[in-house]
Amino acid sequence: MAARTILYTGKGGVGKTSVAAATAVQSAAAGQRTLILSTDPAHSLSDSFQTQLEGDPTPVRTLLDAAEIDAQHELTRHWAGVQAWFGEMLAQRGLDRISAQELTVPPGMDELFCLLRLKDHHESGDWDVIIIDCAPTGETLRLLSFPDAARWWLEKVVPFQKMILSYAAPLARGVLDIPLPTGAVLDDLQRLSQNLLSMDAILRDTSSSTIRLVMAPDRMVIGEAMRTFTYLNLYGYLTDAVIVNKIFPGDVGPYFERWRGLQSEQLELVHSAFAPVPVLEAPYFDQEVIGEDMLERLGDHLFTSTGIDPSAILHETIIQSIESDETGAKLRLTIPFTEKQQIGLRQVGLELVVTAGRQRRVIMLPPTLAAYKPVSATYEDGVLEVSFHSGE
Repeated sequence: MAARTILYTGKGGVGKTSVAAATAVQSAAAGQRTLILSTDPAHSLSDSFQTQLEGDPTPVRTLLDAAEIDAQHELTRHWAGVQAWFGEMLAQRGLDRISAQELTVPPGMDELFCLLRLKDHHESGDWDVIIIDCAPTGETLRLLSFPDAARWWLEKVVPFQKMILSYAAPLARGVLDIPLPTGAVLDDLQRLSQNLLSMDAILRDTSSSTIRLVMAPDRMVIGEAMRTFTYLNLYGYLTDAVIVNKIFPGDVGPYFERWRGLQSEQLELVHSAFAPVPVLEAPYFDQEVIGEDMLERLGDHLFTSTGIDPSAILHETIIQSIESDETGAKLRLTIPFTEKQQIGLRQVGLELVVTAGRQRRVIMLPPTLAAYKPVSATYEDGVLEVSFHSGE
């Protein structure tokens, strides 16, 4: 049975790591073999547990292990061959070695390599529950979009790469003063792409994997969470809960009374905007949430007091479905919090390109729709519906 996998993400400073750690503590207390991983470059999981964590899982309590993934180590595992080739090419063009090495790692790739550790731990079978403390939302969205690019690279480039190199290498050596990538470098890229697709398959398996958004009851934070929710739906990931953290209690006194009133207004927005996704609430505690006692307090507020199983799938929504008959088909895609004029559609073969704002998603249509063409589209109540008819 696949390990239950939960990714936590949210804007920096909302308490994402504390909520993820509290969930892990609750899961282990319920008898589940639990692992929590931090892939956030600004690791703070060690601070939450007040224990020095390494890249490999470290026991922090009964049935609970934790790890802060070492980005440099993962970079060496997955990118060393490409880095060596690219660094040599840049050095030959006159760039100093240190700068060349820095430029060989595209932004966000080190975080992506950290997330790939999920695949290893998932396949080990050692855990019932794996919880991931991800990078802030912007970085997380960028990471989750990488597999689409990897899929395109494997399908479009790999079949021709070595053939092209075998013909181009002799000519390039005589004309160009740069080293061409070797077959080993391309093999590394192919292996990385395949690992990305394997990781993506784990995260898109809605029977075991979900994403949870953590936010504070502030308008700007909630706005970012709403946009993130839109893009997660666009990429096909299931959000099964949102957590509103740092809510002022009712007796905050006159100084914070207005803040409390504003938070109440924002909580109404959260409940209405994310419905029917469950909204879990946690108070602004009277001390910092670090250490086992405080993590238990936070977990009690989120789960125990509300009777919620921390590792359960709290909401199931099919965001994409296709219905077909002899005359045509309909594709339904949930894309909330988007204006109709922001949505764009374009079909290339069996690829349906959907854009929502600045985000882009390629949906691979089933081969049964090869003879069908999109003829109309509607967008109502957060659902995009595309109608296909036979081209005959």
